[in-house]
Amino acid sequence: MENLEQNKREQPMSFNGTVASIGFFGGLIWSLVGYFAFFFNFIRVGPALVLMPFALGDWKNGYIGQLVGIALISVISIPISFLYRYILASFNSIWPGIGFGFVLWFIVFYFLNPILPGLKPLVDLDLNTIITGICLYVLYGVFIGYSISYEYSERLK
Repeated sequence: MENLEQNKREQPMSFNGTVASIGFFGGLIWSLVGYFAFFFNFIRVGPALVLMPFALGDWKNGYIGQLVGIALISVISIPISFLYRYILASFNSIWPGIGFGFVLWFIVFYFLNPILPGLKPLVDLDLNTIITGICLYVLYGVFIGYSISYEYSERLK
């Protein structure tokens, strides 16, 4: 009777596995939202921005480039979520996620700007691109941050 399938308990995913899946799906969800913002002209750069440093041909500027950019952002988001896990996971609040997202936006649009040829300098970007970009990165940071912090606090119980 004890060996029946309905009596078995499911083993929970490890914390590192949970952090990796939060990072992957955070990157997937928010880069898709970023693509829709790009498609509807709220922002001048889409997810294909991550492909711009590489000489891959003109396809990276089209629809396929945006999809490959979404996939690449989803993968890049995994180590970013581990960075959050090791630095800020113990803070169970929305504010570290907001700050984390803003810092990521600043890194991409200011520090990585010289290696991203499709991105204008920060002072030359239009206000819609700046505001929409900050909002997307902040929402991404809140998603990653609050999800990881919640899981961290639940595992401490």
